[in-house]
Amino acid sequence: MSSPFPLLRLPGVILCEVFKSLSIGEKIQLSLCSTKISTQINNAQFYSHNVIVNQDFLSHKIRIHSENNKDVFEIFICPDIGKNHNSNTQRCPIACCTVPVIFIPTGIKIFWKIYSEGFLSVIQHLLKVFQCKISININCYCSNLFQQTISKLFDLQLEFRTLTIKIQHLTIYNNLGRVEDLRIFSLPDPEFIPVFTSWPQKITIMNSAWFTLEYLLTCTCTRIFLEDSLLGNEDLDEILKNWKAGGFPNLEYLYIESQRISDNGSTILGVNLLKLRGKHIKNNDRSKKLVTKLSTKFGFERIEMSVTVV
Repeated sequence: MSSPFPLLRLPGVILCEVFKSLSIGEKIQLSLCSTKISTQINNAQFYSHNVIVNQDFLSHKIRIHSENNKDVFEIFICPDIGKNHNSNTQRCPIACCTVPVIFIPTGIKIFWKIYSEGFLSVIQHLLKVFQCKISININCYCSNLFQQTISKLFDLQLEFRTLTIKIQHLTIYNNLGRVEDLRIFSLPDPEFIPVFTSWPQKITIMNSAWFTLEYLLTCTCTRIFLEDSLLGNEDLDEILKNWKAGGFPNLEYLYIESQRISDNGSTILGVNLLKLRGKHIKNNDRSKKLVTKLSTKFGFERIEMSVTVV
């Protein structure tokens, strides 16, 4: 039998190259071997993979994958009741704790007494191994504990690739500027008035009746997608006039789906709706060009506006 390879005795430069050559799963499993090697990996994090960390609270799973989705590793957070442990169970260091772990073909199972604590501890461990962007889908089954866990992730000043939430949860997260793609679903409580203290890079809102013209005129997103909107022709006229005058400085794409957009005789920039189809519009300083596209589906008029620099 060959003797163990003295990995940690390698010079630092060579050790970094070894870490860079590992797959996502190999690096995670190596980081679980000991606190000492986990520290070494943390020291070399600058040279690490850029990974996407998807948290699935409903399935109690964390999926770590590369940008191209070809390198994938799964971590399951399981209840630590002792009965699920077997001869394959190992105890591994994670976030200042030593917890039971079972290695499976697609990843690992980690046993934790409280799910929310397990999620947070595993994410904190991954942050020491990789350069991470977090993706989270908060569905209607997510408990307050999980919402508090996500708030703690915001407190860590992390970068979020996607965040899918109910509108009522907007006030929980105080720095949406760290979110690349925010997706909001479900109808709000009629008495609930959301307040945006910052904007993500992109925003998609299903059931966007609550998202008024006043919200839209203050939105700094590059991409805005509004389904089931209550915006109408007069709002479109105001939006385009604002854009021509220098408003929406970051806008690259705007999609509005609404039954209130119609060819009813009212004009938008002096023309009726149908003449707006395919129209090229330049802003006042002629530095940008906006192209419109119209379509209809199930009684909803859909208008798309794409902006390019001239």
